Amino acid sequence: MRLNQHLLRNESNIEKQVEHFHRNGVKTVFIGGSTGESHSLTVEERMALALRWSEVVRGTGLRLVVHVGSNCLADARSLAAQAQELRADAIAALAPSYFKPKSLDSLVACCADIAGAAPAVPFYFYDIPVLTGVQFPMPEFLSVAADRIPTLAGIKFTNPDLMAYQNCLHALGGRFDISWGVDEYLLAAVAVGALGGVGSSYNFAAPIYLRLLAAVERGDLAEARAEQFRSVQLIELLAGFGYMAAAKAVMGFLGVEVGPARLPNGNLTDSQQLQLRSRLESIGFFSWIRT
Repeated sequence: MRLNQHLLRNESNIEKQVEHFHRNGVKTVFIGGSTGESHSLTVEERMALALRWSEVVRGTGLRLVVHVGSNCLADARSLAAQAQELRADAIAALAPSYFKPKSLDSLVACCADIAGAAPAVPFYFYDIPVLTGVQFPMPEFLSVAADRIPTLAGIKFTNPDLMAYQNCLHALGGRFDISWGVDEYLLAAVAVGALGGVGSSYNFAAPIYLRLLAAVERGDLAEARAEQFRSVQLIELLAGFGYMAAAKAVMGFLGVEVGPARLPNGNLTDSQQLQLRSRLESIGFFSWIRT
């Protein structure tokens, strides 16, 4: 089983992030996703981040997945081509979300256009309809895209629809990697066949999820449930403060500064940070994440 980080952005502190992930037992990094605020970054900033990450992870054993999606497909192709030059292990792309694809065929065409710029790199579609507003049946996406995107490796499935998720796992004989993307439902996904996931809270709470996966492997369902409930408590707490701002604050509490969020996301005041830390201590968070 595996657990992938969904990285927050901060080019100047990447070495500390890598050290943090090594300590927490995570083997793959996913850069420039939702928590990484990719849509708030310029193309130049995204390329600089990808370049620096590729330099820092080289020789560490960490696998690198670069999110290259953009509302501008030309920008997405440029990011994909760069990721191939940097020898990224995979690329992923969100659907365009301002001028949205009107049909499944249109969505597949967008993905094929992006993937074609990096023909030697596995491609993942990043499905997160709650943020993009683009919602098509993912089992049908796989059926159509399999013949049109030679590098299609799977989906980052950030959608709580476990029925569709199971159909994706079994699509075309189970040939695709369907990474689960809803942290607070990880145990449910593992129960139906997930091998791991990509998530934002794995940045600062990976030990919780690694213990959950280990408990499932040894058949200890009670322990797995306990770890999943810790995840639920944590995510509910952070959401109450504004998830993006709180997530960045938590990374700071752990000694890994990732910089402030950009508008339209907000940031916590000093008072709110004190409140957040106190609430985290009260639920036992800092004990939960000891490695």
